[in-house]
Amino acid sequence: MPTTPTARHLELDGTDLSPRSVAAAARRDGGETRVTLGAAATERMHASVGLKETLLAQEIPIYAVTTGFGDSCVRQISPDKAHELQRNLVLYHLNGVGPKAVPEVARAAMLIRANALAKGVSAIRPQAVSILLECLSRDILPLIPERGSVGASGDLVPLCYLAAALIGEGQVLHRGTVRPALDALRDEGIEPLRLAPKEGIALINGTSFAAAYAVLAAWDARELAFVAEIATAMTLEALHGNASALHPFVHANKPHPGQVKAAGSIRALLAGSRLATSFDDILVRRERLAGQSSLRLNERIQDKYSVRCAPQIIGIVHDTLDWTESWLGTEINSATDNPLFDVAGSGLHLGGNFYAGHVGQAMDSLKTTVAGLANLLDRQLALVVDEKFNEGLPPNLVVARRPDEPEAGLHHGFKGMQIAASAVTAEALKQTGPVSVFSRSTEAHNQDIVSMGTISARDARTVNGLVREVAAIHLLALAQAIDLRGVEKASPAVRAVHGLIREHSAFVTHDRRLDQDIEAVTALIETGALRRAAGLGDEDFAERY
Repeated sequence: MPTTPTARHLELDGTDLSPRSVAAAARRDGGETRVTLGAAATERMHASVGLKETLLAQEIPIYAVTTGFGDSCVRQISPDKAHELQRNLVLYHLNGVGPKAVPEVARAAMLIRANALAKGVSAIRPQAVSILLECLSRDILPLIPERGSVGASGDLVPLCYLAAALIGEGQVLHRGTVRPALDALRDEGIEPLRLAPKEGIALINGTSFAAAYAVLAAWDARELAFVAEIATAMTLEALHGNASALHPFVHANKPHPGQVKAAGSIRALLAGSRLATSFDDILVRRERLAGQSSLRLNERIQDKYSVRCAPQIIGIVHDTLDWTESWLGTEINSATDNPLFDVAGSGLHLGGNFYAGHVGQAMDSLKTTVAGLANLLDRQLALVVDEKFNEGLPPNLVVARRPDEPEAGLHHGFKGMQIAASAVTAEALKQTGPVSVFSRSTEAHNQDIVSMGTISARDARTVNGLVREVAAIHLLALAQAIDLRGVEKASPAVRAVHGLIREHSAFVTHDRRLDQDIEAVTALIETGALRRAAGLGDEDFAERY
């Protein structure tokens, strides 16, 4: 699948938009992305509009054009009412609730919706999609409440806020300021869209809002997989862990691609370390039996599962992401409204492509594997702070004071941090229950089975955020542990990450508040700064991950 995480121009044709291109454009990685309609897409769109006009002239019932919606499809209207019907369709769905989607979600939804319509089978004029893309370019973003979609018939409620912005209804976020949509359009010289027959339902009947959350969640999950790898490398150093569990021979004999990738990444991050050990080193240092029938070894020959099995756990995320992005690639390059117009066959087809089942299933799976990273990092943190398991590091990573010192016994270092990480991990794990199984019958039992894909995709977003927080807490503790071990002995990659963390959080010498430190490191993870510090730039990351 093509990946262009820093693309500056996207030409939409409805066939080859990548999830990573959407994420990059929505977040403006590398600057703003210019988005245009391709010539072939424009031609196909004109042709489908022509077929629609022919069918309208024949006064046949066309669903959602000259009939009512959903269970009201048995009520036909005359073609002269079709314009007003489309506007009413948008207005009566403006009933979303909850917080507003952040700008990057709105941008992703706009881009995905435009690409779906660029397939040219939805009977919407190219100029309507051009207005959508012009709003995207001028940073006129719909204010979309997060809640209100069951994932079939697509994202009707959320996408109505997108359509409403185009017709000058309600409010938008214009260059960062909330304003009436009509004022924003006029100030940018954009004529509000007058919906032609079918154009209202073409804009709102689809999976674009769910897919917007999903493509962003997938990108963030890749970032978190790498963060888990650097945290594992630092854990091995902090605990003088046995890096032999990363040996290529081990993973070649269970060659799940993601597992192999994770093991290779952690090995590379540990290159040059004088803190991690190996099985061969342990054998050299071990006490010999020398005729004894048994003895207790002076060090463990292998680590606990949260260290030794880290590649296997992180690898699940990599492999889940591979098929998830494949499914999302299909979803965002599909016509997801109804009905669809078959120009070659001069026909009209009623179907259910608005059903976001693939998005829901993918996000239910992704959030489970990503929450597993929180569990992994939380367990590693528990080893690092606990004097029973941390191979000689001080309790809770705070330097012990002599009994006669005034502050002896007063400081507890990272004890509270481990409690917080455990709480956030529990919350992430709680979110992993599958949403796609909670179908509801709604809309007079017309939508009698629905996908819940949008809720699942939002949950994946939420889990990502929680895992970032757990990772930030763990990384702060690891930076402390590396200082205590001797940062000069750490691998070059770990030293670079440690240095970046120290720019935002000082070594903990006594009990102090650390919430702002957590926020700072969370931001380093979210923006990719931590990954880049470790030596993996954006282009290499896109290619290797």
